[in-house]
Amino acid sequence: MACTLSKTKLLNFRQCPKRLWLEIHRPELRQDSSATQASFAVGHRVGEIARQLYDPKGKGTLLDPQTDGFEAAFARSLDLLTSAQPIFEAGFRAEGALAFADVMLPTRKAGKRVWRMVEVKSSTAVKDYHRDDAAVQSFVARAAGVPLAGIALAHVDSRWVYPGDRDYRGLLVENDLTDEAFGRDGEVRAWIAEAQRIVSREKAPAIDTGSRCGNPYDCPFLDHCRGQAPQAEYPVAWLPGVRSKALKSFIESTPACDLREVPDGLLNDIQRRVKAATLSGKPYFDAEGATQALRAHKLPAYFLDFETIQFAVPIWKGTRPYQQIPFQFSVHRISRTGKVEHRSFLDLSGADPSKAFAETLITACRERGSVFVYNAGFETARIRELAERFPHMKRDLLALNERIVDLLPVAREYYYHPDQQGSWSIKAVLPTLCLDLNHGTLDGVQDGVDAQTVCLEAIAPETASERKAEIERQLLAYCKLDTWATVKLWIFFTGNTIN
Repeated sequence: MACTLSKTKLLNFRQCPKRLWLEIHRPELRQDSSATQASFAVGHRVGEIARQLYDPKGKGTLLDPQTDGFEAAFARSLDLLTSAQPIFEAGFRAEGALAFADVMLPTRKAGKRVWRMVEVKSSTAVKDYHRDDAAVQSFVARAAGVPLAGIALAHVDSRWVYPGDRDYRGLLVENDLTDEAFGRDGEVRAWIAEAQRIVSREKAPAIDTGSRCGNPYDCPFLDHCRGQAPQAEYPVAWLPGVRSKALKSFIESTPACDLREVPDGLLNDIQRRVKAATLSGKPYFDAEGATQALRAHKLPAYFLDFETIQFAVPIWKGTRPYQQIPFQFSVHRISRTGKVEHRSFLDLSGADPSKAFAETLITACRERGSVFVYNAGFETARIRELAERFPHMKRDLLALNERIVDLLPVAREYYYHPDQQGSWSIKAVLPTLCLDLNHGTLDGVQDGVDAQTVCLEAIAPETASERKAEIERQLLAYCKLDTWATVKLWIFFTGNTIN
């Protein structure tokens, strides 16, 4: 007997039939990343704001199938179609599929009550998979007998600036998808039929891992699938910057291939360097080239790193959705005599940290000396944004940007260790140079995602003071290690010493 598939499972099928089979038959193998879990929380928050925007008087009805049961939710959804108030999470079932609508809005057409559906997304644009989403939603609702007049997709407007006072009008922008979605009924029926055929199989379909595993979402079964596939001794995935069509085609056609099988003619200089170092087991280091690249930058010098937080739904006046708001920095300073000093900034008060961050940053970096960072695009972009927000500090902030020197291109051009496995992130490079410095040994916060997550926890009013103090210690240790790592890289590349 065919099962009834949710819209989510149909979209999972669209990504990969094997994913759907595993969702149904082996759900215990699912492993959601911390980033995926964070995206769920973001989606819930945007959904909450959407309900406020589409029902400002609070007269609508929010259904909860997890609490009330799916059968009760389907029945009540149909009953509520006789009302004249918004419905949220209305559920419909028909032709082997079910779906829950984010927003159902009553309207009138030719003197009769009809409904307009709005699907709410936390993204900042309409994606192709959103169009599939709308096609499934509209098909199921109309097949269930809903007098559906139209369907739109509402997404976050990243250009909108929060005016404060919990006024979120303008956060969402709508895109009408009615004609497109209503015209895809044949496609949706075919998806349902094929998906049910996949689910009825005794074994999962034999599908290799590939680009689909991260498009449009990271598949939670990727580790399982990789574990089932033959493992190359030197995976081709270690090749950095795969952009050429010829190399992409080779990798797609032979996903389990070994680096030894990749023709050198398909590789650029850096990729050939990675291949050679990997196969030989010997690090590559052009000490003279690295020293020459940094020769012009004299002491004093500063070593800087930022941590930021972002909100799909801004909480601070004057900020935009998904704007990276810096809440922490660490800076090590090396004087002309080689003496090392350290300063830091961290604001977990829950108020907008931007102004105090900018003021303290200017003071900490003083007026002279190169400012070394690792992957400069991030810090320089944040500094430009601060300069635009605070015109009275614009000159000093932009002057600071002029002093920034990026160590990432130096590392990429002159150094590679086989243990990096194709990555030049500071967390990949650092352990190859300093065995005693490793982000994996840190307590609690070990990467930027962790930093954002615990910052959110710390600024929440319900967080206990003891936990907040623990988070503060973890964040300070993490950010300090990042800048100390940059110091160690600079010493390695330049051959300089410090006190």
